[in-house]
Amino acid sequence: MTVDTGELKQTLDFAVGIAREAGAITLRYFKTAVVAERKADNSFVTIADREAERFLRRQIEQTFPDDAILGEEELAKPGTSGRRWILDPIDGTYSFVHGVPLYAVLIGLEVDADPLLGVVNLPALNEIVYAARGLGCFYNDEPARVSSTASLDEALLLATDFGTCAEYGFAPAADALQLSVHARRTWGDAYGHVLVATGRADIMLDPVMNIWDCAALLPIVEEAGGTFTDWHGERTIDGGNAISTNGKLFEDVMVVIREEQKTPSPFGRGLG
Repeated sequence: MTVDTGELKQTLDFAVGIAREAGAITLRYFKTAVVAERKADNSFVTIADREAERFLRRQIEQTFPDDAILGEEELAKPGTSGRRWILDPIDGTYSFVHGVPLYAVLIGLEVDADPLLGVVNLPALNEIVYAARGLGCFYNDEPARVSSTASLDEALLLATDFGTCAEYGFAPAADALQLSVHARRTWGDAYGHVLVATGRADIMLDPVMNIWDCAALLPIVEEAGGTFTDWHGERTIDGGNAISTNGKLFEDVMVVIREEQKTPSPFGRGLG
């Protein structure tokens, strides 16, 4: 399918608008006594997640009735247009229910299975990052670019939780990367990838990711000049894990990972 640039810009504007409105819905519940339920995978879900996703779905269905929709909290809606919206109403629900502002509304759009558009709204921080193929990446409506860091020993490395890297068999690689960089922090979930896209960090590791966690991030990081791949270095939103880099460090990161993945994990799980 050929994508018209003007049409893509209009679609991006639409996505930014509904991401802002969905963020406002979440803020009504943020830092309140909202009840958090546990899902089958032991992650949290709240009324804020459900209301925000229902709002996003309604807006998309009204504006683009032939498009498919995949969201974290509701059943998938099939479509006939070759376009699929992929939604995470609250990425970082653990942060949300603990009153930590590092959560996000994520909206991604695939056209013929190619991720072309992404929006990450961080409503409690009043930050929004968005991008579409060929249109660039924007942070609070200003152009955004990755950092110029070119050496691992000068890099800032992020992960949502380095301990989870061990649980999923990535301990040797994550440990080696931590020893190779200048600094490491756990500013995680989508926020960590946003920090890479906006030049405030250099590498972000995520050992476990769902497609709705990734769909918005790939076009954002790429349009900012970086790379978004799985731990094998493959460009994908469906690899089950993810790494963002500023591009200049991608090969160095992959060299470390490929070398260290040869080391058996004490948990008995490899890189898949």
